[in-house]
Amino acid sequence: MATASLDVVGIGNAIVDIIAHADDGFLAAAGMVKGSMTLIDEARADEIYGKMGPGIEMSGGSAGNTIAGIASLGGRAGYIGKIRNDVLGKVFRHDITSAGVEFPTPSAIDGPATARSMILVTPDAQRTMNTFLGACVNLGPEDIDQALIERAQVTYMEGYLYDPPLAQEAFRHAARLAHAAGRKVSLSLSDSFCVQRHREAFLQLIDTHIDVLFGNEAEITALFETQDFKSATERLRAVCDLAAVTRGAAGSVIVTKEQIIEVPAAPVSRIIDTTGAGDLYASGFLYGMTHGKPFAECGRLASLAAAEIISHYGARPETPLADYVRAA
Repeated sequence: MATASLDVVGIGNAIVDIIAHADDGFLAAAGMVKGSMTLIDEARADEIYGKMGPGIEMSGGSAGNTIAGIASLGGRAGYIGKIRNDVLGKVFRHDITSAGVEFPTPSAIDGPATARSMILVTPDAQRTMNTFLGACVNLGPEDIDQALIERAQVTYMEGYLYDPPLAQEAFRHAARLAHAAGRKVSLSLSDSFCVQRHREAFLQLIDTHIDVLFGNEAEITALFETQDFKSATERLRAVCDLAAVTRGAAGSVIVTKEQIIEVPAAPVSRIIDTTGAGDLYASGFLYGMTHGKPFAECGRLASLAAAEIISHYGARPETPLADYVRAA
């Protein structure tokens, strides 16, 4: 097996986030479920954008955030995602490549616009996402860069991308390429509503293709249709070799066939915005794993990366994570 020249390559929805403050009344009036991610069409995206307060725009997308975090830690990373040759597409490409990430996927010259997500942040720091997938829905197996996959120790895929049928084929194709090259495959469950939509398909994917699974407590319990977290982790051990499950202020647990490792949450003086906390947790964990760190240290790095991201608005690091970790 050739030596990997990349630590992680991510596959996900290439999205530009538009983030604004909102209160619970705004969410209720708009029919939104706080803390959820809802897929919307372009007309609904325009409607929400017109009603939102002043916002900030920055590149996002779950896997894109994770990959940017790995680069911020000093890792070597690549990304596969579909954008259009429009203004937001140029913004996304500039942001991720300027972070030091390889992004060779060509821009589409026709079809839907680059994806965007309207993110409403309430005073309790919860984020409610309304996502127009745009060009992302056209990502398919032909967009999977075989050479990029084969160069990476781990291929990381976001569950959010699993809605379009073409993307499901792309996931399986990428996983087969990675395993054929002797590499590992990782999946983030992304959202409990996403898990409910694709529960059986996710279980089959985990059983046949996934080496490392990421999720939060709500996603894992939804996956196994139980309210009991301990029961869910025991079932997780039966289907997955390695999983990392976040539990908010309670920290996280790393689950293997042999053991369950509890990892405390890293301290943060003030929680501003939880957008991207799980994404950056995955950054820290995968960076540690691809650099030969023991699982407990991978969890510590993951918690630190998540702590940095929730201390400010947006899902990309403000402080280089390598510096943040060194100062911790």
